Amino acid sequence: MILCLDVGNSQTYGGVFNQGDIVLRFRQSSKAGHSSDETGVFLRSVLKENQLDPELIEKIAICTVVPESLHSLKNAARKYFNEEPFVLQAGVKTGLKIKYKNPLEVGADRIANAIAATKIYPKKNIIIIDFGTATTFCAISKEAEYLGGVITAGVRISMEALESRTSKLPSVEIFPTKATLGRGTVESIQSGLYHGTIGAIRQICKNISEEVFSEDPPIVLGTGGFASLFQQSEIFDEEIPDLVLFGIHQALHLNLK
Repeated sequence: MILCLDVGNSQTYGGVFNQGDIVLRFRQSSKAGHSSDETGVFLRSVLKENQLDPELIEKIAICTVVPESLHSLKNAARKYFNEEPFVLQAGVKTGLKIKYKNPLEVGADRIANAIAATKIYPKKNIIIIDFGTATTFCAISKEAEYLGGVITAGVRISMEALESRTSKLPSVEIFPTKATLGRGTVESIQSGLYHGTIGAIRQICKNISEEVFSEDPPIVLGTGGFASLFQQSEIFDEEIPDLVLFGIHQALHLNLK
């Protein structure tokens, strides 16, 4: 079995693969300062609580956008699993041609998403929308070229900004609203978060398509924690919640070869 970890700014998303299939998914808050012991004990515990033997973990693969977490993650893998982990970072094989001005600036999670997307949809132009702490867009050509992206504030960040920077606007539950016009403050905020996000995504995808995919329209994929909120909005062709885990898993195998 293979343990894959995607460490984001807000959450760590983990998955266990057995013969290519995900048999366990879990999440943990990405608190700053987690020690290797805390991380190792948590990982072994979550496996045991889900009836998986930690001793059966053969490989560990890590993708992180929080560089300060890497030391603890590596030590946890060594101490609690007796494994030297694979880290998706600069210099490893990805199967992609990175067209960023500075390839080192592309987040490891975005690379993982792109690796998985090109595996699932080979020879296709693709736009990936990842609904995480930030909402990110990645454009990948049918030649597996990572062309660039867009980064905007995520849905939760937008809500927290309204709450913290205004004196009377409350924190609200984030969910899809049928009507655009709110009949109260809470409804108005919820509508703004939901329909504002949809409007921005449609415009950004339209602009990307016109700029780089004018002759062959792209497949649009949704992923990340908030993607399920927008399933009925028709702003992406398919939602793949585990895209980043599949990408980490695929990157590990590319480098094992």
